[in-house]
Amino acid sequence: MIDSDKFGELVEKLHTLLGSDYVTVQQTDKVLNAHDAWPLSEAKIRAGELLPLADIIVFPSTTREVSEILKIANKFLIPVIPVGGGAGTCGGTLAIYGGIQLDMKRFDKILEIDETSMMVHVEAGVVGVDLEEYLNRHGYTSGHTPTSVRSSNIGGFIATRSGGSMSSLYGKIEDLTLGLEFVLPSGEVIFCKPVPRHSVGPDLRQLFIGSEGTLGVITKATLRIFPLPEERRFRSVSVKDVSTGLEIIRKIFRAGISPSIIRLYDPEDTAFSVSTHFDVAEGDCMLMLAFDGSTSKNDLDEATVMEICIAEGGNDFGAGPAERWWNHRFDMYYPSPFTTSGYAIGDTIDVVATYDKLENVYHSMKSAMEAHEAVVLSHFSHMYPNGGSIYMIFFTAQPDAESAWATYKKIWDDGVAACLKEGGTMSHQHGVGLSRSTYVVDELESAFSVLKSIKEKLDPNGIMNPGKLGLEVRK
Repeated sequence: MIDSDKFGELVEKLHTLLGSDYVTVQQTDKVLNAHDAWPLSEAKIRAGELLPLADIIVFPSTTREVSEILKIANKFLIPVIPVGGGAGTCGGTLAIYGGIQLDMKRFDKILEIDETSMMVHVEAGVVGVDLEEYLNRHGYTSGHTPTSVRSSNIGGFIATRSGGSMSSLYGKIEDLTLGLEFVLPSGEVIFCKPVPRHSVGPDLRQLFIGSEGTLGVITKATLRIFPLPEERRFRSVSVKDVSTGLEIIRKIFRAGISPSIIRLYDPEDTAFSVSTHFDVAEGDCMLMLAFDGSTSKNDLDEATVMEICIAEGGNDFGAGPAERWWNHRFDMYYPSPFTTSGYAIGDTIDVVATYDKLENVYHSMKSAMEAHEAVVLSHFSHMYPNGGSIYMIFFTAQPDAESAWATYKKIWDDGVAACLKEGGTMSHQHGVGLSRSTYVVDELESAFSVLKSIKEKLDPNGIMNPGKLGLEVRK
């Protein structure tokens, strides 16, 4: 909460900078901006609990305005919380200490396509689906289509190290980001030149990618683009267990093939997500694949992949399950399956590990989470040559709010602990925010001191998104 003696002066300065239309202290606006898509915050709202509110919301439209806002905030020692599309699932935009929410929705311009260098220059507030549709009209794709693509924006993708559904082929957002414009907490504007590779010291882009608003504000980005594939082809195969499915995936990559989509559902998730539409044997797992490219290339890749699958005892389901998932992939999120009634709550812990650890991470997490009256469904959905991610999806219903929130925390604590014990990493693409902040020290171990030192150097007054990413709260 901002000191009342400072409040009037602060609002006046922001009005002078932005105009009264782009500064709001209205309670309704603050309530609407009070949460992202973190299931716990949504559940608490349904239960009638109040979330912390920002004191002021501002809507800048230029880098200069962002710079001046941060200078003002530093002078007044006021927290600043950058807000993109509000689709994050970890509470990363919650104003837990009040302050200024810096809403980036007016940074909505697609600036230029560079067809020679295969890149696009965009402002940070561009919504993912708007960029993808724009590129598609020009014969290109971003290769980045997470489930939140209709409601999240480029700055949010970069700030949280987002992963799209086709990351196995095109890469995650850290692979796609060639250049950045970034405003430091001091108001200084810095540029990371868009280049394919360099050897001029550490790659500072990667310092700001994933920084979740704790080190400053992303205002513009330059991203890789790709020609639209001649075709996207789907194939589905059932296998007897998770172990067989992971062995098939590993062999696909060893054969030099990178499908655009690889999704392996465990028996419970297969029963929930696939068997309601296709006749899959009880206890089997469904492997879904897609191939992007020319018809001739897809013919070769698909033939090799099917040889691997059949050799491992796979049962061919044709295109059906994978194509259905693609065509209906947004259905279960709009509305969210976690929007439940009473004191039922669900969430996803997305983790990642190398192949030598992946199956142990899966079994250990599943056992630890199911010990707390939770239904746990799992699928492996972002796979790479060296390993991949697991979505550990859980649901629990409790008789009252106190039991629900406590059980939710136990499931998270024990699930993450099991992941780290088996050598996994606690987040693949959803970031850290508030929900995972207490686990960051255990995850990074001795390297956490480096992150903390960078934060203290760049943000000595602790104004940027305090309490997130496991960093100390503001002074």
